[in-house]
Amino acid sequence: LSILTGAFTARHVSHNYSGRILNPLRWLTGLVYVIGPFLFEMAKANLDVAYRVITGRIRPGIIRVKSGMTNDSSLLLLANSITLTPGTLTVGVDEASNDLFVHRIHLNEGEEQKESVEARELFTLNVPAWLRRIAE
Repeated sequence: LSILTGAFTARHVSHNYSGRILNPLRWLTGLVYVIGPFLFEMAKANLDVAYRVITGRIRPGIIRVKSGMTNDSSLLLLANSITLTPGTLTVGVDEASNDLFVHRIHLNEGEEQKESVEARELFTLNVPAWLRRIAE
């Protein structure tokens, strides 16, 4: 039911809906993304959070992340990938620029001074490029 509801309401809810995300080849690319880069980033983040909890080396903060995404589907996938990764949480979206506001469990030295960071800087692998292949 949720798939049918999403299919019928997508054009009314999304500002720039295109049916590209429904392409089965993109679904296959999405499956490869989840099994490969996303799983790697998830494991790495789990180890980092465990280390920070054990040692107490935590410097939480909120940063502005330039997503570089051009449509709502890819922005949603990026926000979910960030939120599902332990130690990070997407707390807001600037709809004019498609920038995300992300809470992180640990900010590196000087990161709080930056106006914004690129989305690819949050990951070891180039996750935003994978998400562009899937949704744009």
